[in-house]
Amino acid sequence: QVQLVESGGGLVQAGGSLRLSCAASKSIASIYAMGWYRQAPGKQRELVAVITNGGSTNYADSVKGRFAISRDNAKNTVYLQMNGLKPEDTAVYSCNSVLPAAFLSWGQGTQVTVSS
Repeated sequence: QVQLVESGGGLVQAGGSLRLSCAASKSIASIYAMGWYRQAPGKQRELVAVITNGGSTNYADSVKGRFAISRDNAKNTVYLQMNGLKPEDTAVYSCNSVLPAAFLSWGQGTQVTVSS
């Protein structure tokens, strides 16, 4: 079973940047699409960014133009560059497959807190 470990979160002021990493314990090259999800307190988990193994990307409207997802299959790692952070981006961020049939066990996530 592949394990996912997210890192890179922290406390940042509005307008700041963070780069999140999601390291997998085994190869993710065969997983068609990986995504970054976030869950704010009292809210459902939402998918904010997707990248296919061909490099195509897609973003939720709320983060489009500010976030950039990338993946390095050789390092079994998916990244999320977050710029122009807003208080409403505060959440626990996790990565996983975007296809239910290929879901992996969730990692612990990484907390992102944006102060105003």
